[in-house]
Amino acid sequence: MKQITAIIKPFKLDEVREALAQCGATGLTVTEVKGFGRQKGHTELYRGAEYVVDFLPKVKVEVVVKGEDLDRCVDAIIKAAHTGKIGDGKIFVTSVERVVRIRTGEQDESAV
Repeated sequence: MKQITAIIKPFKLDEVREALAQCGATGLTVTEVKGFGRQKGHTELYRGAEYVVDFLPKVKVEVVVKGEDLDRCVDAIIKAAHTGKIGDGKIFVTSVERVVRIRTGEQDESAV
């Protein structure tokens, strides 16, 4: 099993959620986060004063998938989250050693 963590632009969340649902992902976790990458934030003008916005709003989407679904889900996220502009985000893939469904006690792939 693999965990996909995608950091995306907030307005792309619905498209990514729909793309993952079509890939067969049965559940996901979404967190509103702030951060920056290569773009290092930007400057804004507010009431005549210029200030630097270091941390930009992003959305972190986490989903656990079976190994055979990994490439299809990653490709779906890339396609759905892509704008072609700086700050589109990143995708991280990590291995999941164990999953337990608390309610039923099911473990591993049956718990996903």
